[in-house]
Amino acid sequence: MADMVGIKDVARRAGVSLGTVSNVINHPDKVSEETRLRVLAVIESLGYVRSESARQLRAGQSRIVALLLLDMGNPFFVELTRGAERTARAAGLGVTVCNSAQSPLEEAEYLSLFAEQRVRGVLITPADPTGRNLEGFRRHNIPFVLVDRVGGGAGECSVSVDDVAGGALAARHLVAAGHRSIAYVCGPEHLHQVRDRRAGALAALAEAGLTPDALVDVPVDRLDVAAGRDAGSRLLGLASRPTAVFCANDLLALGLLQTMFAAGVNIPGDLAIVGYDDIEFAAAAAVPLTSVRQPAAAMGAMAAQLLLEETGPAADQHRHQRVVLQPELVVRSSSLTSY
Repeated sequence: MADMVGIKDVARRAGVSLGTVSNVINHPDKVSEETRLRVLAVIESLGYVRSESARQLRAGQSRIVALLLLDMGNPFFVELTRGAERTARAAGLGVTVCNSAQSPLEEAEYLSLFAEQRVRGVLITPADPTGRNLEGFRRHNIPFVLVDRVGGGAGECSVSVDDVAGGALAARHLVAAGHRSIAYVCGPEHLHQVRDRRAGALAALAEAGLTPDALVDVPVDRLDVAAGRDAGSRLLGLASRPTAVFCANDLLALGLLQTMFAAGVNIPGDLAIVGYDDIEFAAAAAVPLTSVRQPAAAMGAMAAQLLLEETGPAADQHRHQRVVLQPELVVRSSSLTSY
């Protein structure tokens, strides 16, 4: 393997000092145009790439932000990533995106890696319901911001959507359409988002004078299309099937819709369906999907901005914030029939 080209090699080939090469890279305004062009030509010919680790040691701070998400297979998190990345890149920072796959163990391993790499900060949607992973991470004094989760303490910022309100929006819509028995395809119960959306749905049913058993739980262990198909098969097997379904996210709703469509169930005539997130594919489904919209890109951008403030020049003036955004119901064909 060829030796790595260093700044000394560039200086030697260009016939200038190490300080001049450093200025060309970091402070080009301090170097004459002729010298700058000569050094850049040498950098190009040698294929020199500056050492980020060395730069980090000198500056005392990384230019890398880590983003640890629950499920990169979910378009909601892809959109959230775009918002965070745009904000970080505008500030001259890079973003490393990692996927915990809803696993507390993988989350712990990634957090350990982030500590080893001394990243500038972490944006995280937690997978560990106990909070122990983040509590252990605090000892490294690396700032983090919770995304899609309300902070539980005063030691961090958070950006989230009011999922209780979102669950209530979905259930109120279905109740207003005449439904009195609603299935909730709920996903892993250890996720706060899943529990909050269920709590909101129950609150809306109570407002309408309905008892909690009007909400029929259909538990699944994942939040993906395959789990939605499985939930659909189980609903088809019920002797007394609810007339509407609220799914904890759009991927579940799309999988359920596929199963019902294949079985000849009329949507929404026989079964109304409401999802959550309003991902891009929701409007493009065979029957366009009613969904509770989360402003994913805005969440990512706000979280990144809070992290930049906490790690920037005015960090000593930073105050932790809990930003809670409001969801919006987007009504489409999958739930329009009234009873």
